[in-house]
Amino acid sequence: MNKLKALAVLLLISTMAYAGGYRVSTQSNRQLAMGHTGVAVVNSADILFFNPAGLVHLENKINFSAGGFGVFSSVSYQNSEFGTSSETDSPTGTPVYAYGTYKINEKLAVGLGIYTPFGSNVTWPTDWSGSHLVNEIELSAIFIQPTISYQLFDSVSIGGGPILAIGGVTFNRNAGQSLTDEQGNRSNVGIDDSGVTAWGWTAGLMFTPNDRFSFGFNYRSLINIESTEGTATFSNFPNSALTPANGETGFTATLPLPAEITVGLSHKFFDDKLLLAFDYNRALWSEYESLDLVFENGSTSINPRNYKDSSSWRLGAQYLATDNLTLRAGWYYDESPVQSGYFAPETPRNDSVGYTFGLSYQVNSKLAIDASFLYLRFKEVNESYDFFTDPGASAPSSFGGTYKSQALIPGIGVTYSM
Repeated sequence: MNKLKALAVLLLISTMAYAGGYRVSTQSNRQLAMGHTGVAVVNSADILFFNPAGLVHLENKINFSAGGFGVFSSVSYQNSEFGTSSETDSPTGTPVYAYGTYKINEKLAVGLGIYTPFGSNVTWPTDWSGSHLVNEIELSAIFIQPTISYQLFDSVSIGGGPILAIGGVTFNRNAGQSLTDEQGNRSNVGIDDSGVTAWGWTAGLMFTPNDRFSFGFNYRSLINIESTEGTATFSNFPNSALTPANGETGFTATLPLPAEITVGLSHKFFDDKLLLAFDYNRALWSEYESLDLVFENGSTSINPRNYKDSSSWRLGAQYLATDNLTLRAGWYYDESPVQSGYFAPETPRNDSVGYTFGLSYQVNSKLAIDASFLYLRFKEVNESYDFFTDPGASAPSSFGGTYKSQALIPGIGVTYSM
């Protein structure tokens, strides 16, 4: 019974790390269009997310930006040995963001950001061959970030602030590969939790020795997600002392969302019409070695995850085509932190390459319309998840195959300054 509960909660927590199987970068239309570079690019109030030290460099006293995206993703699975295949039919994800900044004086600025770094859905066909691992996952999360920025020296600014994370998740899977009740209905485990909160912080530094060159550094801290009031629901289990009773039970679990370090630079060319940017990001996923679970009956479960630190390389370009039209393009490569043998279909997260495009149209001196598009292609991978144990089995079994994934992500937003 505890083994079944442990696996259910393990899938819940894993999902909170990667919304909908993807960790896409949708915190700004302007910066997404530039390959999600931004730690050294002062374009708009969006800098609040990428590097809080940049707020004080915004020219206008008041700046506001907001936008959203549509995430159209698909994952296909095939096992040629057993002749099985499936494809997700996931609803469209809709991450959003909003940032506002206020320049108190030439050396001090403040701001507030609200964004959804996670908020997607993965839906596999009911009773597919991997339904003992996942049928459906839906995740919502909102981050709230108040920020302050200060010009420390003529060429050096600093900034930072706390981050409040608020999230919820629903999840279900079949309890085993063949377990049913007396009527032949597949035994099912469902998870539901909402209003989960956690705190972290961010800090940044920006070095601007002249009007054309900028160097940026940003650190986002570890955030421990603690689930203390979640509910696990067991249904369609046979009436047996060897299986869990149908009904609900509680649990507690903690997941460390890793710290991240980003460094980058930007440079303007050709009378400031062309801007090129490069970012390097390191996510410290090795913090996630195992997941410890505590159930209401006092038992515990230790689940190794063995993630590795992962890197992302990002390139971006911005060109002022006319006084009213700015064009952008970018590229990035993102490593997966998931190691061989830990590849599960609720987070089919292999290495990916992103191709980005976008533009801004200046409607008037205060208002601009921003648009972006991301094509995200995940490397085809033949991998397995080796840590599922069927009810009654004495040893884990492996579930594997070939995964192909991609996502199309258009976005639209507005920028306002005065």
